[in-house]
Amino acid sequence: METVELVTYSEYIDGKWQCVSGKLPDEMPLALFVNGQELVSILCTPEKLNCLVIGYLRSEGFINSLDEISMMRVCLDESLAEVTLNHPLPATSPKRILTTGCGSGVSFDLGENVKPLTSSRCVSPAQILSSIRSLQRKPKNEGESGNIRKGLHVSALSDGDKIIVQAEDIGRHNTLDKIWGECMLRKMPTEDMLLLTTGRISSEMLSKAAKMGVPVVASINSATKRAVSLGADLGITIVGYVRGSHLSVFSGEARIRVPNP
Repeated sequence: METVELVTYSEYIDGKWQCVSGKLPDEMPLALFVNGQELVSILCTPEKLNCLVIGYLRSEGFINSLDEISMMRVCLDESLAEVTLNHPLPATSPKRILTTGCGSGVSFDLGENVKPLTSSRCVSPAQILSSIRSLQRKPKNEGESGNIRKGLHVSALSDGDKIIVQAEDIGRHNTLDKIWGECMLRKMPTEDMLLLTTGRISSEMLSKAAKMGVPVVASINSATKRAVSLGADLGITIVGYVRGSHLSVFSGEARIRVPNP
Protein backbone atom coordinates (compact mmCIF):
# COMPACT_ATOMS: atom_id res chain seq x y z
CA MET A 1 0.00 0.00 0.00
CA GLU A 2 1.33 3.44 -0.94
CA THR A 3 2.39 5.58 2.01
CA VAL A 4 0.83 9.04 1.95
CA GLU A 5 3.32 11.68 3.12
CA LEU A 6 1.49 14.43 4.96
CA VAL A 7 2.71 18.01 5.34
CA THR A 8 1.99 19.99 8.49
CA TYR A 9 1.09 23.66 8.07
CA SER A 10 -0.83 26.48 9.75
CA GLU A 11 -4.33 27.46 8.71
CA TYR A 12 -6.16 30.68 9.61
CA ILE A 13 -9.92 30.18 9.98
CA ASP A 14 -12.50 32.45 11.60
CA GLY A 15 -9.90 34.58 13.34
CA LYS A 16 -7.98 31.62 14.78
CA TRP A 17 -4.82 29.71 13.87
CA GLN A 18 -4.77 25.96 13.86
CA CYS A 19 -2.22 23.31 12.95
CA VAL A 20 -3.38 20.92 10.23
CA SER A 21 -1.88 18.13 8.15
CA GLY A 22 -2.57 17.44 4.50
CA LYS A 23 -1.14 16.05 1.30
CA LEU A 24 0.25 18.55 -1.20
CA PRO A 25 0.67 17.80 -4.92
CA ASP A 26 3.92 16.11 -5.92
CA GLU A 27 5.99 17.72 -8.65
CA MET A 28 8.81 16.30 -10.75
CA PRO A 29 10.70 17.06 -13.97
CA LEU A 30 10.38 14.18 -16.44
CA ALA A 31 13.15 14.13 -19.05
CA LEU A 32 11.82 12.66 -22.31
CA PHE A 33 14.36 11.09 -24.66
CA VAL A 34 13.21 10.01 -28.13
CA ASN A 35 15.53 7.94 -30.34
CA GLY A 36 18.34 8.76 -27.93
CA GLN A 37 17.78 12.52 -28.24
CA GLU A 38 16.51 14.62 -25.34
CA LEU A 39 13.29 16.10 -26.62
CA VAL A 40 11.91 17.99 -23.62
CA SER A 41 11.61 18.04 -19.84
CA ILE A 42 8.04 18.12 -18.56
CA LEU A 43 7.11 19.38 -15.10
CA CYS A 44 4.34 17.07 -13.95
CA THR A 45 2.85 15.00 -11.15
CA PRO A 46 4.13 11.40 -10.97
CA GLU A 47 0.90 9.64 -11.99
CA LYS A 48 0.06 8.09 -15.35
CA LEU A 49 3.48 8.96 -16.73
CA ASN A 50 3.21 6.39 -19.52
CA CYS A 51 -0.05 8.02 -20.60
CA LEU A 52 1.56 11.45 -20.41
CA VAL A 53 4.47 10.42 -22.64
CA ILE A 54 2.27 8.76 -25.26
CA GLY A 55 -0.28 11.57 -25.24
CA TYR A 56 2.44 14.21 -25.52
CA LEU A 57 4.08 12.51 -28.50
CA ARG A 58 0.68 12.14 -30.18
CA SER A 59 -0.53 15.68 -29.55
CA GLU A 60 2.78 17.16 -30.71
CA GLY A 61 2.68 15.19 -33.96
CA PHE A 62 5.65 12.87 -33.33
CA ILE A 63 3.44 9.77 -33.61
CA ASN A 64 0.02 8.95 -35.00
CA SER A 65 -0.43 5.54 -33.39
CA LEU A 66 1.07 3.19 -30.82
CA ASP A 67 2.45 1.05 -33.65
CA GLU A 68 5.13 3.70 -34.21
CA ILE A 69 6.63 3.07 -30.75
CA SER A 70 9.19 0.25 -30.78
CA MET A 71 10.20 0.62 -27.13
CA MET A 72 9.21 2.76 -24.17
CA ARG A 73 10.69 2.84 -20.68
CA VAL A 74 9.47 5.16 -17.94
CA CYS A 75 11.54 5.23 -14.75
CA LEU A 76 10.08 7.21 -11.87
CA ASP A 77 13.24 6.90 -9.74
CA GLU A 78 15.39 8.38 -12.52
CA SER A 79 12.75 10.94 -13.62
CA LEU A 80 13.33 9.61 -17.10
CA ALA A 81 11.31 8.39 -20.07
CA GLU A 82 13.00 6.75 -23.05
CA VAL A 83 11.14 6.10 -26.29
CA THR A 84 12.37 4.49 -29.49
CA LEU A 85 10.29 5.12 -32.60
CA ASN A 86 10.32 2.98 -35.74
CA HIS A 87 11.03 6.14 -37.73
CA PRO A 88 13.50 9.00 -37.33
CA LEU A 89 12.71 12.35 -35.77
CA PRO A 90 12.38 15.32 -38.13
CA ALA A 91 15.73 16.30 -39.66
CA THR A 92 15.24 19.87 -38.48
CA SER A 93 14.04 20.56 -34.96
CA PRO A 94 10.48 21.98 -34.86
CA LYS A 95 10.02 25.39 -33.34
CA ARG A 96 9.58 25.20 -29.57
CA ILE A 97 6.75 27.24 -28.11
CA LEU A 98 6.50 27.96 -24.38
CA THR A 99 2.92 27.30 -23.37
CA THR A 100 0.92 29.23 -20.78
CA GLY A 101 -0.08 28.07 -17.34
CA CYS A 102 1.24 25.77 -14.66
CA GLY A 103 4.34 23.80 -15.49
CA SER A 104 5.38 26.11 -18.36
CA GLY A 105 5.29 23.29 -20.87
CA VAL A 106 6.81 23.23 -24.33
CA SER A 107 4.77 22.66 -27.46
CA PHE A 108 6.09 21.97 -30.95
CA ASP A 109 2.70 22.24 -32.66
CA LEU A 110 -0.15 24.64 -31.94
CA GLY A 111 -2.37 23.04 -34.58
CA GLU A 112 -2.16 25.64 -37.33
CA ASN A 113 -2.84 22.87 -39.84
CA VAL A 114 -5.69 21.20 -37.96
CA LYS A 115 -8.80 20.86 -40.10
CA PRO A 116 -12.16 22.16 -38.81
CA LEU A 117 -14.32 19.52 -37.14
CA THR A 118 -17.46 18.31 -38.88
CA SER A 119 -19.04 16.70 -35.82
CA SER A 120 -22.83 16.76 -35.54
CA ARG A 121 -22.63 16.26 -31.78
CA CYS A 122 -25.06 18.38 -29.75
CA VAL A 123 -25.40 18.72 -25.99
CA SER A 124 -27.80 20.37 -23.60
CA PRO A 125 -26.91 22.89 -20.88
CA ALA A 126 -28.07 20.30 -18.33
CA GLN A 127 -25.54 17.76 -19.65
CA ILE A 128 -22.69 20.25 -19.39
CA LEU A 129 -23.65 21.37 -15.90
CA SER A 130 -24.03 17.78 -14.71
CA SER A 131 -20.72 16.74 -16.28
CA ILE A 132 -18.82 19.56 -14.57
CA ARG A 133 -20.43 18.65 -11.24
CA SER A 134 -19.20 15.09 -11.72
CA LEU A 135 -15.71 16.42 -12.46
CA GLN A 136 -15.69 18.46 -9.26
CA ARG A 137 -17.24 15.77 -7.06
CA LYS A 138 -14.85 14.48 -4.44
CA PRO A 139 -14.19 10.73 -4.59
CA LYS A 140 -15.17 8.45 -1.74
CA ASN A 141 -11.57 8.00 -0.72
CA GLU A 142 -8.12 9.34 -1.63
CA GLY A 143 -7.31 6.15 -3.49
CA GLU A 144 -9.64 7.14 -6.30
CA SER A 145 -8.80 9.63 -9.00
CA GLY A 146 -10.27 13.06 -8.51
CA ASN A 147 -9.57 16.63 -7.49
CA ILE A 148 -9.54 15.94 -3.76
CA ARG A 149 -5.92 17.13 -3.69
CA LYS A 150 -5.76 20.90 -3.75
CA GLY A 151 -3.51 22.61 -6.26
CA LEU A 152 -4.14 20.19 -9.13
CA HIS A 153 -5.91 20.70 -12.43
CA VAL A 154 -8.42 18.02 -13.36
CA SER A 155 -9.65 17.22 -16.86
CA ALA A 156 -11.89 14.48 -18.19
CA LEU A 157 -13.64 13.09 -21.23
CA SER A 158 -17.37 12.58 -20.94
CA ASP A 159 -19.91 10.99 -23.26
CA GLY A 160 -22.46 13.49 -21.99
CA ASP A 161 -23.83 11.15 -19.36
CA LYS A 162 -20.76 9.92 -17.49
CA ILE A 163 -17.03 10.52 -17.26
CA ILE A 164 -15.02 8.03 -19.31
CA VAL A 165 -11.40 9.02 -18.58
CA GLN A 166 -10.03 11.46 -16.00
CA ALA A 167 -6.57 12.82 -15.23
CA GLU A 168 -5.02 15.32 -12.85
CA ASP A 169 -1.74 17.20 -12.87
CA ILE A 170 -0.11 20.47 -11.85
CA GLY A 171 -0.19 21.40 -15.56
CA ARG A 172 -3.54 21.65 -17.33
CA HIS A 173 -1.88 20.74 -20.64
CA ASN A 174 -0.50 17.59 -19.05
CA THR A 175 -4.00 16.46 -18.08
CA LEU A 176 -5.04 16.45 -21.74
CA ASP A 177 -1.95 14.53 -22.80
CA LYS A 178 -2.55 11.98 -20.05
CA ILE A 179 -6.14 11.56 -21.19
CA TRP A 180 -5.20 11.06 -24.84
CA GLY A 181 -2.39 8.67 -23.93
CA GLU A 182 -4.70 6.58 -21.76
CA CYS A 183 -7.33 6.47 -24.49
CA MET A 184 -4.69 5.24 -26.96
CA LEU A 185 -3.52 2.54 -24.55
CA ARG A 186 -7.10 1.44 -23.86
CA LYS A 187 -8.07 1.71 -27.53
CA MET A 188 -10.85 4.17 -26.69
CA PRO A 189 -12.04 6.82 -29.17
CA THR A 190 -11.86 10.50 -28.26
CA GLU A 191 -13.93 11.85 -31.14
CA ASP A 192 -17.33 13.41 -30.39
CA MET A 193 -16.70 13.44 -26.63
CA LEU A 194 -17.02 16.36 -24.23
CA LEU A 195 -13.75 17.66 -22.78
CA LEU A 196 -14.12 19.00 -19.25
CA THR A 197 -11.44 20.88 -17.35
CA THR A 198 -10.90 23.01 -14.27
CA GLY A 199 -8.23 25.03 -16.09
CA ARG A 200 -8.39 28.05 -18.34
CA ILE A 201 -9.21 27.29 -21.98
CA SER A 202 -6.26 28.72 -23.90
CA SER A 203 -5.42 28.33 -27.59
CA GLU A 204 -2.97 25.48 -26.99
CA MET A 205 -5.58 23.64 -24.90
CA LEU A 206 -8.07 24.06 -27.72
CA SER A 207 -5.53 22.87 -30.25
CA LYS A 208 -5.05 19.63 -28.33
CA ALA A 209 -8.83 19.19 -28.14
CA ALA A 210 -9.16 19.73 -31.90
CA LYS A 211 -6.54 17.07 -32.63
CA MET A 212 -8.50 14.68 -30.42
CA GLY A 213 -11.64 15.37 -32.44
CA VAL A 214 -13.46 16.85 -29.45
CA PRO A 215 -16.28 19.23 -30.49
CA VAL A 216 -17.18 20.60 -27.03
CA VAL A 217 -14.77 22.00 -24.42
CA ALA A 218 -16.16 23.16 -21.08
CA SER A 219 -14.44 24.65 -18.05
CA ILE A 220 -15.26 26.17 -14.69
CA ASN A 221 -12.75 28.82 -15.71
CA SER A 222 -12.46 31.36 -18.53
CA ALA A 223 -11.45 31.15 -22.18
CA THR A 224 -8.89 33.38 -23.85
CA LYS A 225 -9.75 35.62 -26.80
CA ARG A 226 -7.38 33.66 -29.05
CA ALA A 227 -9.00 30.37 -28.02
CA VAL A 228 -12.46 31.71 -28.86
CA SER A 229 -11.28 32.82 -32.28
CA LEU A 230 -9.66 29.43 -32.88
CA GLY A 231 -12.82 27.67 -31.69
CA ALA A 232 -14.91 29.56 -34.24
CA ASP A 233 -12.46 28.62 -37.01
CA LEU A 234 -12.32 24.94 -36.02
CA GLY A 235 -16.01 24.45 -35.29
CA ILE A 236 -15.51 23.78 -31.59
CA THR A 237 -18.01 24.83 -28.95
CA ILE A 238 -16.31 26.60 -26.04
CA VAL A 239 -18.18 26.83 -22.74
CA GLY A 240 -16.71 28.68 -19.78
CA TYR A 241 -17.62 29.73 -16.25
CA VAL A 242 -19.65 26.55 -15.72
CA ARG A 243 -20.65 27.03 -12.11
CA GLY A 244 -23.86 26.08 -10.31
CA SER A 245 -26.65 26.63 -12.84
CA HIS A 246 -24.69 29.12 -14.97
CA LEU A 247 -22.54 28.76 -18.07
CA SER A 248 -21.24 31.03 -20.83
CA VAL A 249 -20.95 29.92 -24.47
CA PHE A 250 -18.16 31.69 -26.38
CA SER A 251 -18.27 29.83 -29.70
CA GLY A 252 -20.36 27.18 -31.43
CA GLU A 253 -23.62 28.08 -29.69
CA ALA A 254 -25.62 26.14 -32.31
CA ARG A 255 -24.35 22.89 -30.78
CA ILE A 256 -26.01 23.71 -27.43
CA ARG A 257 -29.60 22.51 -27.62
CA VAL A 258 -32.16 23.68 -25.06
CA PRO A 259 -35.11 21.26 -24.73
CA ASN A 260 -38.52 22.63 -25.63
CA PRO A 261 -40.61 23.57 -22.58
